[in-house]
Amino acid sequence: MSDPVSSKSAFLCMYMKNHPDTLVAYVKYFGKVEGNVLTAEMSSIDSKGMTLVYKLKSGQSNTIRVSFDPPLSGYEEVKPRLLSMKAEAQEGLGMLKAPQLTTFRLPGATAIAGAVLTLSVYFYFISPPSLGTTVLSIPVSTMDTFFSPAHAFRNATGLGLSFRTAGAIIGAIHAVESLYTWSLCRQYVKGTVATAAYIGGTMMVGAPVWSDIKRRVQEKRIESVMKVE
Repeated sequence: MSDPVSSKSAFLCMYMKNHPDTLVAYVKYFGKVEGNVLTAEMSSIDSKGMTLVYKLKSGQSNTIRVSFDPPLSGYEEVKPRLLSMKAEAQEGLGMLKAPQLTTFRLPGATAIAGAVLTLSVYFYFISPPSLGTTVLSIPVSTMDTFFSPAHAFRNATGLGLSFRTAGAIIGAIHAVESLYTWSLCRQYVKGTVATAAYIGGTMMVGAPVWSDIKRRVQEKRIESVMKVE
């Protein structure tokens, strides 16, 4: 399958010649190139990243590869990604203020449903109730039949934890994610209430919450760059 972005590489490289300051910012921030970068050009681009050629004031020329994280899934993602990276680079170089979020936004229903489903599958296979257990007057035969795939999985793999241990592992993972959320809040969230809501939400739901912070930041970065342009 051909790369959906590389097929447009020549056009994109020519278009980016009109944005030399943006390319220099990419080189200095994402390429971590020190020194006085005089010029920069994009020589190629594909769904995984872009290749930039730059020249220093000393006259030295070099080439760097800047990867896209995550890779682009299609050509329509090129412009918003490059705009977001431009704002991120300018923030990192002190040329632009970082966007500030002042309110908490609950992640979309799809993201939350995905997180709940993942947790449900995790507990189903890792910590099913013992055979012969009944809950809320559900017949034992129904419970045993429903959890039979989980018990077969445990017997085949030897993987299995008590409900308390399985819950402790999830709690520890969410605690680490909450620390990451806190680091994002220090950069991008203004206000104690919004910060507390994001950290508390991460403890309960996990990745969808901190992922939404990054998504909102990207939206605001694109918005700020579009205003300038």
